[in-house]
Amino acid sequence: MITNEEWMLTDEDMESALEEYILMVDNPSRLDTFLAVELPQHSRAFLQKLIESGNVLVDNSLKPKNFKLRAGQQIAVTIPQPKPIEAKPENIPLDIVYEDEYLLVVNKEKGMVVHPAPGNLDHTLVNALLYHCKGSLSGINGVIRPGIVHRIDKNTSGLLIVAKNDQAHVGLAEQIKVHSFIREYEAVVYGTVKQDTGTINLPIGRSKNDRKKMCVTTQNSKEAITHYTVLKRYEGFTHVRLRLETGRTHQIRVHMAYLGHPVAGDDVYGPKKCITSLHGQCLHAKNIGFVHPITSEKLYFESELPPYFEQFLKTLRPNQSF
Repeated sequence: MITNEEWMLTDEDMESALEEYILMVDNPSRLDTFLAVELPQHSRAFLQKLIESGNVLVDNSLKPKNFKLRAGQQIAVTIPQPKPIEAKPENIPLDIVYEDEYLLVVNKEKGMVVHPAPGNLDHTLVNALLYHCKGSLSGINGVIRPGIVHRIDKNTSGLLIVAKNDQAHVGLAEQIKVHSFIREYEAVVYGTVKQDTGTINLPIGRSKNDRKKMCVTTQNSKEAITHYTVLKRYEGFTHVRLRLETGRTHQIRVHMAYLGHPVAGDDVYGPKKCITSLHGQCLHAKNIGFVHPITSEKLYFESELPPYFEQFLKTLRPNQSF
């Protein structure tokens, strides 16, 4: 089944519907609440978008999402075909730390989405890369993720490698697969991490309770290994270096939260009262190392901690107990 994130609702989509439902109301209920119960495979937010876009009719009439239904009413739901998303070049400045005819390494700023997706169609790293590389990017990951070999989250800053052709892409992906690709991060996490070094070897899969979140689980999961080293302890926080042996979605954030030390500012896996001034998790992809897939040259790059990270460290007081 196509996931909710892939849907783009337009008038043209109505010409070719993928799913249609006729539902009967048994008990009084709010329209969006009724649909959430009857169509649990879709999120409430997605169903609300269907209502707003005119794809839900109550007795052949359009109604708002908070409309109070009565028993006996008929609900017609049309779920349209997904509209293909096409990334377009945009003249957005990039911090490029290395580039040749086969690949480049870019220092992504915090807040930039890596590739287009519903809700973030423009101003992404891919849009900027298409302009900078004049369309010369590997096509292995399709038109939405050209050149993208690995990703970092929107609110994670730091180094990312991009392939300009398929040969380079395949060579880099193979290094990631066999864990020879160096990816080191720095983060500030909540609490005092007592061990100076450690390894977290816990499988990660999608959460059953929230499809947008990942979690440590043995069901439908993949191996995930994170190595950490304490750099400095502060009152209530710890500055750590983390090295990824695998690269699962949200791996560092999930692993550290599972240990009871979520990344500072993480509004998904951290405490409810997160540090809003950080505008996301205090996590930076600092170092990256690999063998050039064409020339076989060993390459290693290091980026400085960004201002938001350094400024946050300055607000913390050293832990005198260690």
